[in-house]
Amino acid sequence: MSSIPTKFQRYVKFIGFLVKYWNSDVMGHAASTLNSDVVHDDQSHKSYEKPEELIEDLKDMGPTWVKLGQLLSTRPDLLPEEYLQALSTLQDNVEQVSYSEILPIVEEELGVRISKGFASFDEMPLASASIGQVHKAILRSGKEVVVKIQRPGIRQKFVEDLDTIQEIVDLAMKYSRSARKYALGEILEELRHILLNELDYNKEAQNLVTLGENLREFRGIIVPMPVPDYCTSRVLTMEYIKGRKVTEISPLIRTEVDLRPLVDTLVECYLKQIIIDGFAHADPHPGNVHLTDDNMIVLMDLGMVARFSNAVRDKMLKLLIAIGNADGDAVASTLLQLSAHDREVDTDHFRRNVNRLVLDNSRYSAKEMQTGKLLIQINQLAAEEGIKIGAELNVVGKILGNLDRIVAVLSPHFDLRSSIREHLEDLLRRKLLKELRPENMLEAIVELKNLGKNLPARINAITEKIANNELEIRVNAIDEKRFTDGFQKVANRITLGLIIASIIIGAAMLMRVPSTFSILGYPGLAMLFFITAAAAGFYLIYIIIFKDEDFRKRH
Repeated sequence: MSSIPTKFQRYVKFIGFLVKYWNSDVMGHAASTLNSDVVHDDQSHKSYEKPEELIEDLKDMGPTWVKLGQLLSTRPDLLPEEYLQALSTLQDNVEQVSYSEILPIVEEELGVRISKGFASFDEMPLASASIGQVHKAILRSGKEVVVKIQRPGIRQKFVEDLDTIQEIVDLAMKYSRSARKYALGEILEELRHILLNELDYNKEAQNLVTLGENLREFRGIIVPMPVPDYCTSRVLTMEYIKGRKVTEISPLIRTEVDLRPLVDTLVECYLKQIIIDGFAHADPHPGNVHLTDDNMIVLMDLGMVARFSNAVRDKMLKLLIAIGNADGDAVASTLLQLSAHDREVDTDHFRRNVNRLVLDNSRYSAKEMQTGKLLIQINQLAAEEGIKIGAELNVVGKILGNLDRIVAVLSPHFDLRSSIREHLEDLLRRKLLKELRPENMLEAIVELKNLGKNLPARINAITEKIANNELEIRVNAIDEKRFTDGFQKVANRITLGLIIASIIIGAAMLMRVPSTFSILGYPGLAMLFFITAAAAGFYLIYIIIFKDEDFRKRH
């Protein structure tokens, strides 16, 4: 449990960050998205901070906020495009942890001294990130490996930061309409899920195995395999594969070696992950994709993965095929199937805007076409129209956006659009063949058996009811009882209103009739009628304001 001063410091840090960006494009874009029907002054939200400065501020806030920034890079409904692009490059390189701090963690987790478990263990790390630090080592068997060790105290740090954010989000969700509009609770829940998974290296080891098996058919793609006996929840040991980040390769390599076949393989392997396997490397930024000396691609860091259901995979396939064919109508229809929206949303306007965007992108040359960027732009259109696209599309947009950047580095003139179209046709055939396998037809066979078994009895029951004139068809188009109750309520109030009006008119006429009975100097009977009419009128107002459900919703 953190001390009160430490907790106070976290609050102060967060409030300072919020104040700094309150009048910037970050908040301005969110406000315009929330109030799309309000015209905003272009000068009301000036970009006092550049996107790069936001990146540095998130790094200063700590590792939890870095992860939050990476998550927000998949939310085009919240941030303007330049900030999305900057956040998509956000990597959490931090100061290294000393070897003296790393050593006890390794020995405690593995249960042996480093000198017994390893022939050698480099004290200087290869890389240092917010969650873990990577060291090169050699096993007693002579196998070269890399060991990723969780930073000391990082779990407690994440939990404390998440608790602080949770308290702030709870307050915001309670009092802020904007917080509920942006579903901040869902964002925090997703962040917590991502962080807890990344903190468990056993899950990352299993992800490496799963992805390696799924991509075994691709000769140019390598996934480093874990060493099971040297893996725990805080230590991950995997085979060492020498290579360089794709962003660090020299232009000379691109001129000497034709990397287009390798890039084509990379595109195919990611499409297979999304469409066929439903299990994808969700963070393939250039820092996680390396090129070996013999020109093979290494996919690293499987702490963050994405999973897609069969239904979502089918829709993603339809969407990517429609984008490849520049079919705006099909793109819009598929997006609406992946979305949630109110009946008041103008879907026709959304379709027109999507059509226009898809057609505009179809005019780009092959090297200018960016599928990931197009998906993000489409999601921004949806947010402006009040259409909430499924989170899966955001993830695919981020994956393809990172793929765009990698392709641009390895082979700037590569025809990515044609490659996606060709591979999708092949993947469609493979998907159909996979679904027609006997093991995948068992469920359909069972359903067909049940249909064949029950159909004669059901047909017999229907024909018997028809013969006896007992067949009834019920259509639940409207709630009949509520409909008639509404008419009854209207009729009662009209009647009450007429009675009140009659009492008032009668009372006004009695005011001219002399009477020995008086109230406040006025004829008593007339005053009693006025009081009765006033009481009835106030009662009617009370019923309308406090009892009518529709009135309360509107106000």
